[in-house]
Amino acid sequence: MAKRIAFKKEKYEERLLNEINSLLRTSISDSRLARVSITKVELSPDFGYATISWDTFDSHTRGDAKAAIEAAAGRIRSELAKVLEVRHVPSLSFVYDNQFEEEKKIMDLIKRDQDRE
Repeated sequence: MAKRIAFKKEKYEERLLNEINSLLRTSISDSRLARVSITKVELSPDFGYATISWDTFDSHTRGDAKAAIEAAAGRIRSELAKVLEVRHVPSLSFVYDNQFEEEKKIMDLIKRDQDRE
């Protein structure tokens, strides 16, 4: 039974990720969100809360993108309610995902180290 719930949770997280990315491209007309991409969704065990990780792939626009995504959070949840066809849409919490920045720093360090040899 736990395996089935885990599978259902993973599928719902994937669907949320895809739907939010789609909404950012089609329904939310804030230009500050043009380069924002949802990278990960983590649902709470009761499916009541979702932590949405996002990235801009342009660190210079991170502040503007953060303000825009926080302003659009309610609308995103409302739009999700229309497309998901579920009884309850989880509360959304958006967090910046610095994974790509960290990867770039590591790659730069490796490259710099290789250049020294």
